[in-house]
Amino acid sequence: MRLRAIPTLLLSAALTAGALAATAAPAAASTTAAASFEDQLRALPGVTVTGVTDKEGFPLYALSITQPVDHDRPRLGTFQQRFTLWHKSTAKPVVFYTGGYGLSSATREPTTLLDANQLSIEHRFFGPSVPAGATPWRKMTVPQEAADEHAVVRAVRPLYEKSSKWLATGGSKGGMTATYHYRYYPQDYDGVVAYVAPNDANNNDDSTYDRFFRTVGTKECRDALAAVQREMLVRRDTLLPKFEKTAKDAGYTFTNTLGTTDRAYEFAVLDQVWNFWQSGTIDDCPTVPDAKTVSDDDLYQWSLDHGLSIYEDSTLGANSTGPYYRQAAAQLGWADLAFKNLKGVRHYPDIYQPNSVLPADMRTTYDGTVVKGVDKWVRTRSERMLFVYGQNDPWSAEQFTPSKRDSYKYVVPGSNHGATIAALPAAQKDAATATIKRWASAK
Repeated sequence: MRLRAIPTLLLSAALTAGALAATAAPAAASTTAAASFEDQLRALPGVTVTGVTDKEGFPLYALSITQPVDHDRPRLGTFQQRFTLWHKSTAKPVVFYTGGYGLSSATREPTTLLDANQLSIEHRFFGPSVPAGATPWRKMTVPQEAADEHAVVRAVRPLYEKSSKWLATGGSKGGMTATYHYRYYPQDYDGVVAYVAPNDANNNDDSTYDRFFRTVGTKECRDALAAVQREMLVRRDTLLPKFEKTAKDAGYTFTNTLGTTDRAYEFAVLDQVWNFWQSGTIDDCPTVPDAKTVSDDDLYQWSLDHGLSIYEDSTLGANSTGPYYRQAAAQLGWADLAFKNLKGVRHYPDIYQPNSVLPADMRTTYDGTVVKGVDKWVRTRSERMLFVYGQNDPWSAEQFTPSKRDSYKYVVPGSNHGATIAALPAAQKDAATATIKRWASAK
């Protein structure tokens, strides 16, 4: 049910706006044209240029925009939302990238394919893009974030030529966010390229995820992983002290979220197999130890190296990826797996859901109305959407189904949560690339 590893997988080499603001060097492209564009940026209502640096010979602007906490009730207050703009030319396409979490300015695949400008945005209520005082989590909704991004498009788009095409992209939660934006404001983009975007349109039915874990990889690998996962709980009494030492050495606490180390340990074990496939490949299967003969030390160390991710207070709650779990609990949904291999060894049968890793003031009830509506729109009415999934990626188990209106879906053989167009078989890679270039009117 986790997305915590996604920024590492998909947002590597990220540059935050804070880092940009701290960079004293001016942009290398200091021509009159570049200065004029910067002047236009600075003149945009509600937009502030907080820094500028050079990226591959072009200016990378760090910016913020004043957003209402509630777009339907703007009198409720405002907050500053961070974004960046890597500007090459007003005549080139613009790729609008959302990672769905904190700000990243890492160059995305469509940007490279199109030699495009790239606008990157931080999701509302992640990082410093929050209102002053207590964060109103009930306002962190799909429609509110879509309205945020629409406001940025409306502000920046007039700086580019009318003929310039705009495409949206994002990976995982970012792919979901780009899709949601497009659903509410289809006029903002000339196409969407969404990578490994989960689509939990029916949160009450997780049979697709369970079927995935019954079929992924080889039977030998699946059986070995299931046995190791079970053994982690069978040997709880001897392994829990090792987990507690790991937590103590790293300064981890669980008081505000999962509550106890025992609960945190079980939660981490439940995620093990998911994480193995999310970030690993079938080539890692030979490393899985024999659960019957492996020592306690080797079993614990292998698990730490292959999917035993520790959920702890400092990266949950209002911090880091914590706001994602609030969104999952409220609207996005989650995978509640059967865990038939763990029958009789679990202490907390209802723990595997996002409210378990949230502090009390962030917990909420689920309403799937919005995501069901988006799912139907994508299937029946959307146009110019391209989805990329990984064959062995758990998050790719529940997928969006594109319409027949110039929309497509590709599955990368053997790939995990880092699936890309570049990794597709040659014919599919060429077809997907040609589609994106056609949408962007690029050669």
